Amino acid sequence: MATEKKKKATKSTKSTKKAAPKKASVKKKAAPKKASAKRKAPVKKVAAKKKSPAKKNIINPADFDSFAKSFDPYKISKTEKYMNKSQKKHFINILNSWKNALDNEQEKTEKLIQQDQSNFPDSLDRASKEEEFMLELRKRERERKLISKIELSLKDIDDDFYGYCETCGVEIGIKRLEARPTATKCIDCKTVDEIKEKQQFG
Repeated sequence: MATEKKKKATKSTKSTKKAAPKKASVKKKAAPKKASAKRKAPVKKVAAKKKSPAKKNIINPADFDSFAKSFDPYKISKTEKYMNKSQKKHFINILNSWKNALDNEQEKTEKLIQQDQSNFPDSLDRASKEEEFMLELRKRERERKLISKIELSLKDIDDDFYGYCETCGVEIGIKRLEARPTATKCIDCKTVDEIKEKQQFG
């Protein structure tokens, strides 16, 4: 009996005792894997491309369209009178610069002809050189005619005739004169002359 009582007592004590809470199993965080250092591919050095030298704008004084790029166009104000002092000064500078450039070309042509006076035993060489001389002489003649036109235009500025059509007397206009500084006729009279010339010579 005594043993039975002891058993019951032990059972009651066990039931009264709260079951100890189970310890939460703490999962160990896996240590972050070290990223395997990727081998960087060797960077290929690209050879820097050599910049080609900028092409220089070759100005041909005999062709005024190319020469005109060397000066700034005149800015006209609304209240400005046609062919005033500043406008005349603008065209005097253009005409003188153009004339000086043509004079320099004339000197170059003369020196070229004088320096190359050697005899060529080969007939082909002699013929090609003579052809070059002929082209240079034609160029020189054209430049000479342009210089004489420029001188007439400078004289017209002094005489207050510059900028007016010699046929009808109207204003030629600043833009037209900047395109053709030696122009002596307005665009209408020039067009009529060209039509007459075509009808006459076909």
